[in-house]
Amino acid sequence: MNRSIITALALALVVETWLLTLYVPGLDSATAARDAANTPVEAGLIKVRVRQSVARLTMTELVLTGRTEPSRQATLSAETKGRVIAVEAAKGARVTEGDIIVRIEPGDREARLAEAKALLRQRQIEYEASRKLSIKGYQSQTRLAQSLAYLRAATARLRQIELDVERTTIRAPFSGVLQDRVVEVGDYLGIGDPLAVIVDLQPVVAIAQVTEREVAGVRLGQPGKVRLVTGDVVDGVVRYVSSVGEDGTRTFRVELEIPNEGGRLAAGLTAELRLPIAEVRAHVVSPALLTLTDDGAIGVKSVDSAGIVRFNPISIVAETPEGLWIAGLPDELTIITVGQEFVLDGQPADPVPEETGAAARTVQPGGDS
Repeated sequence: MNRSIITALALALVVETWLLTLYVPGLDSATAARDAANTPVEAGLIKVRVRQSVARLTMTELVLTGRTEPSRQATLSAETKGRVIAVEAAKGARVTEGDIIVRIEPGDREARLAEAKALLRQRQIEYEASRKLSIKGYQSQTRLAQSLAYLRAATARLRQIELDVERTTIRAPFSGVLQDRVVEVGDYLGIGDPLAVIVDLQPVVAIAQVTEREVAGVRLGQPGKVRLVTGDVVDGVVRYVSSVGEDGTRTFRVELEIPNEGGRLAAGLTAELRLPIAEVRAHVVSPALLTLTDDGAIGVKSVDSAGIVRFNPISIVAETPEGLWIAGLPDELTIITVGQEFVLDGQPADPVPEETGAAARTVQPGGDS
């Protein structure tokens, strides 16, 4: 056989043998890395910094976004017709219950009032005379009943005119702010024409919508807090919970009453409502400690007593300046605070307590980093 052919066959056999060794179980790099991760070899463990965390009692809160509104609002309308002869309150002014807002020209009402009073006196005299004659038998009961009917009609007419006169002066139905006024001196008003809008800002109300799943946790008289866009944080009490959900959103209206001494708080402000729901045991952590799994679950990583990394799914209870309150964990847990991004669930690690001050480091295949 040709020597060159023999040489080529020998080289091919060597290469084939080498390729086969690459696919022998346990010799490829991926398998080697997995074996290293599952073998507690002290020199190859990844160091992580840990902290012992103990759960504390805290209150879960329902956090809602809403706005402030007046506790009540009224649109004043004319109850009699006539021309406006005086406007006593300016737009935006604070008014007290009973304050005059607008006066309407009385016209002939005073004359009609005097006429009605005179007619009433006449009917009273006629009735009294009929009553005395009826007692003596000189007048029938029918004439007495007729006199009484005339008297009652005159009384009703007088009251009707008195009301018409009273309605020429429009007064504030309650204390508040004259939010709007749409008439001026000289305007002619018909019955039912709007005059002004008065709002009551003592107290104000923070309103929001809750979902059909959340509404069961809200009750009348429940305390809550409201953070306004101005930065003010005020206490309030739930005064109303809707019993009927909105057709389109399936949400329920909730109103939180807030004291407003001096009218300092305005209506129409964006507000964050916080309503306590239930007391739970939770841990306080920095948001930086949270991790996500490939399927989107949120949680924290910890180290168990055997030094094995564990992923713990959590639920966020509240967010405070102290940190995130998270629930769904054991009462005591060794949480990884540094290095959690370099270790996987089920992998052994070398935990270093935070108080030692030792910096966490990671070990990559082939050397330290």
